[in-house]
Amino acid sequence: MSEKYANYPVFYSFRRCPYAMRARLAISAARQKCILREIVLRDKPEEMLALSPKGTVPVLHLPDGTVVDESLDIMLWALGQNDPQGWLPLEKGDQKVVMELIAFHDETFKFHLDRYKYPNRYQNVDGLYHRSEAETILSGLEERLRYCENLLDKRPTLIDFALFPFVRQFANVDRVWFDALPYPHLQRWLETHLASGLFLSVMTKYRPWKETGERIVFPGEKIIP
Repeated sequence: MSEKYANYPVFYSFRRCPYAMRARLAISAARQKCILREIVLRDKPEEMLALSPKGTVPVLHLPDGTVVDESLDIMLWALGQNDPQGWLPLEKGDQKVVMELIAFHDETFKFHLDRYKYPNRYQNVDGLYHRSEAETILSGLEERLRYCENLLDKRPTLIDFALFPFVRQFANVDRVWFDALPYPHLQRWLETHLASGLFLSVMTKYRPWKETGERIVFPGEKIIP
């Protein structure tokens, strides 16, 4: 690999993982070139596990040796390098609200989402109960969107892209049921993100890196020797 590409971070991702999805959205929006390594969760590369033994994606390995293995931290890293679309809130009050809301949904909403989507993975779990609890949380997003096109501002910002992949995952468990909910603003917000060029661009399918050994420059999909 040429010296140029040797200075690119290496980014381990799994296409359908919402955590990896939001990291890809931020990396692409920030125009931060990486070497993408698509993984399969049942056959994780030893190289990734050596960097991050917890074995979850995304994992970003920076040229200076730093390993960033939390999706929100990867988003903040990318946007800290370049934020051409103004995703990061500038006002301290907004920063506090955004980080608290993301943390709440990452912990509480994701807890119910997992038990709704995968009830058989847990003991004594009622999936419909957890669907109801998650829906109650989404009703709070509906209220925010009632008064604004996005969760913080007229334009989408960090919080929209951090939460969108998880709302998408929730909706896809039973899309007919979700579409019948009395949440027109949330449904409009979700559809807008699903149809965006940014989202479509980060959902390209790649064969697993462990099988192909291909070096893919992301964003851009350029395969290099």
